[in-house]
Amino acid sequence: MLNDPDPPFPPSPPLTPCIGICRLDARGYCIGCLRSGEEIARWRGMADDERLRYMREILPSRAVS
Repeated sequence: MLNDPDPPFPPSPPLTPCIGICRLDARGYCIGCLRSGEEIARWRGMADDERLRYMREILPSRAVS
């Protein structure tokens, strides 16, 4: 049915590294998600593949050991 109120698969959640701790550190990265202010602002406009690249490669590389 086209107008099925309960689709068989729920929509996938939006891709985001946000954990709700939103404060920039001295390097200019959010202490919760490690994104810059500019990246946070553009996040909703990014394609899923770009978001995945950030989440898998770029953001983990910013973590301070």
